[in-house]
This record gives sequence, C-alpha cells and structure tokens, in this order.
Amino acid sequence: MSTLLQLCLLAALGLSLSACSSVTVTTDYDHSTSFDHYRTYTLAPSTDQVGLSPSSEAALRDTLQTQLAARSISEVNEKADLHVVRHISTQEKLVVHQATDLSYTSLPYRYGRYGMWSGAPPMYTDVSQYTVGTLILDFVDAKSQKLVFRGIATGTVSDPETNAERIREAVEKIVQNYPGGIKQ
Repeated sequence: MSTLLQLCLLAALGLSLSACSSVTVTTDYDHSTSFDHYRTYTLAPSTDQVGLSPSSEAALRDTLQTQLAARSISEVNEKADLHVVRHISTQEKLVVHQATDLSYTSLPYRYGRYGMWSGAPPMYTDVSQYTVGTLILDFVDAKSQKLVFRGIATGTVSDPETNAERIREAVEKIVQNYPGGIKQ
C-alpha cells in the first residue's frame, strides 16, 4: 500500500513540475470594439525596469510580427492603428514542501508493534526558490488611446535560450486569442 502511495505522490510531483515549465496565458478584450479595421501596429518601447535579454527581445519582436502578419496586421514605424505596449516583471517565489518518510515502518516486538522512534515518522522539508516572469501585451487603439485587448503570460524564468522559447510560446498563445484580423 505504501508503495502505491509513493508512486502516486511521485506522479503528482512530476505533473506539478512539468506544469511549472509551461507558460500560462489569460486574455481579455473590449467586446464593443470592432477589431476588423486594425491593419497596422507599432511595438512601443518598454519603460519597465526589468529588461529582456537580446535573444528574448528578438523572440518577442519576431513572434509578434509573424503572428500578427498571419492576421493581416503589419508592423509600421508611424501612424499605426494599434500600439502594442509590453510590460515585463519578475517575482521570486519560495516553495516549502514537507513530507513524511513513507518508507518508515514499525518493527514487530514481543509486546506489540513499535517503531524505531516513539511518536510520528520522521518529517522531511524541501525548500525551493524560483523566479516567475510575467509578460503583459496591451493592444491600445492609436486614435482613442483606449485599451482594446490584453494578454497576460506567466512562466518560470530560466536561462536566456529557454526564456526566449517561453516568450515565443507566450506571444503565440496571446495572439491566438486576439479577436480580430483575418486568419490566413
């Protein structure tokens, strides 16, 4: 029975760790806005204190350009229909996990079953620290300066190559939920 419980706990731990490595995206938009007339955009410079690495910056720009082009929305230098404003932040997370040693067994003695120690089985504590990155892409109508679409992506921060891949995934998922444009 304890072996089955150990396997279930290991499977749950594996699933939770794999979930930590993916990007989570949520989006929202102004339902009263007609998105079909947006044909051009500019990527506004970031004013955040947290900057992207060169590879992550390139991944963001290239993926945004490719994904929006597939919706017939092209990047221009001036007089765009939309301004895409990005916000980037990071936050340190600390996870404390306590577990009981499931391999602890009682030993039979002459007068009943007694463990090696009196009381509960030994507890183990595992502490892990990681960084969560958040990317927000705001699509703002250039004429009215009204926010019409927002995409928020979160994921763990890692090495520059992995971060660039997560940025690509985040931008793809955000633009997939963009309500306008012609999907080619």
